[in-house]
Amino acid sequence: MARGDRAAFEELYRRTSPWLAVRLGRRCADPQIVAEVMQETYLAVWRAAGSFAGSGVGGSAVGWLWTIAARRLVDAFRRRAHHAEPPPAAAPQRAAPAAEDEALVGTVGGDVGDALRRLAPELREVLQAMVLDGLTVRETSVLLGLPEGTVKTRARRARTAMREALT
Repeated sequence: MARGDRAAFEELYRRTSPWLAVRLGRRCADPQIVAEVMQETYLAVWRAAGSFAGSGVGGSAVGWLWTIAARRLVDAFRRRAHHAEPPPAAAPQRAAPAAEDEALVGTVGGDVGDALRRLAPELREVLQAMVLDGLTVRETSVLLGLPEGTVKTRARRARTAMREALT
């Protein structure tokens, strides 16, 4: 694919697009945004295929693909928030749950879901990336823009908090 092989790109798309659509759907309930993010992601992958460092630096193609997609999703949320109409001043302010929290409600229920939703946001995002999305510490580090040590610490703190909440 790095040499412009269209068949290789089509094979990558065929193998990864269903998985990517599910992962993005867990983080965003709007199918239009998911479709836009997928298109932007695969376009970015096609354009940057030659820059993928590969397993030589401990990464995987799937982790690289997810990192690009997650960043494009954040960008889409920011664009949507930027263009949204602010609520009228007289209307009561109601905090809307984050898309990730909505997805969490749909995928994890009961006591575990309640405990997960009570986690601090920075702990929850690490746990979601590593457990729900199946990313490695390194991939989570890249996705969230955090040092690997911070990811490990937050994951440990999240597991401890979950254990305490569930006992």
